[in-house]
Amino acid sequence: MDVAELSTVLVWGATTTYAIALVAFSLDLARRADVLGQERVAALAAASADGASAVAPAADGAGFVSIGRGGRVTLDRPGTATGPGGYTPGRALAIGMSTTTLGFLLHVVGAVLRGVAAGRVPWANMYEFALIGSLAAVATFLVLCRRHDVRFLGSLVLGLVVVALGLGLTAFYVPAAGVEPALQSYWLVIHVSIATIASGMFAVSAAASVLQLLKDSWENSSPALANPRWALLDSLPSARALEALAFRITAVGFVLWTFTVMAGAVWAEHAWGRYWGWDPKEVWSFVVWVVYAAYLHARTTRGWSGRRASWFVLAGFATVVFNFTGVNLLLPGKHSYSGLDTGA
Repeated sequence: MDVAELSTVLVWGATTTYAIALVAFSLDLARRADVLGQERVAALAAASADGASAVAPAADGAGFVSIGRGGRVTLDRPGTATGPGGYTPGRALAIGMSTTTLGFLLHVVGAVLRGVAAGRVPWANMYEFALIGSLAAVATFLVLCRRHDVRFLGSLVLGLVVVALGLGLTAFYVPAAGVEPALQSYWLVIHVSIATIASGMFAVSAAASVLQLLKDSWENSSPALANPRWALLDSLPSARALEALAFRITAVGFVLWTFTVMAGAVWAEHAWGRYWGWDPKEVWSFVVWVVYAAYLHARTTRGWSGRRASWFVLAGFATVVFNFTGVNLLLPGKHSYSGLDTGA
């Protein structure tokens, strides 16, 4: 087995390990749903028995339950260290974190060996962009987990990563090889690496925005979330906190993407003698920048917040995904070299 084959085997191993982590995180969410859903039903029964007040003791006597607009039940348990209601983090969550860490290590080694096999940095085509972009998303998730308890993002982040790696290995894979002369530049190291890191961060902010939309609907008693199983959303931070998390991640990603666009223009001048040529990749990279710039401007200066802000983040991530897939597959331009589509 040569270095290139070993790299592919390790990436497959990382993908499988991430899939196990995805199942573990999903099982933890299911357990949250069972525990908190049962408690919500019991709390509602306790509050209903106290017809004189909208606030009543919780079924187990630990804290209080209040009935809000539309019959929305809120559990208030001051001083509990184990989490909302009777839920406590269990083995599934621990397995999810440990397998994510193991998958990340396999992922790193696989990416390094891919670079060794190709004799260059491993981010010059669509497969490698999926490889490094998903690695950046996992790294962002693990770093956030070190600073804050955001393990609830595990299912969404790992779901995106497994899909990205699966597509990379099955649909976008190309053998490790050198690159065309136009790509033999230090700008390949700088420009594309920053783009992949930014894309990984945008994926995590999109995951936070999805949860923000669900949490906001739950807090405002959306009929679509009436099933008690959605009570697992009680264990998540507030919609406002999730929005703030998505904003901070997006702001950092936007700074990196700004550098990506600027570095790309400088590289284009070195390679093709012009800073801007309306190449499809250039245009869509700028579209990504405009969407996220509009989001940051609307949120910080125009007061846009809540659901509008979260939809803006998701729209931005949709442009990132199209820039990576749709542009490369449907709108070929100067960023295509002998069947190797550059990732950024």
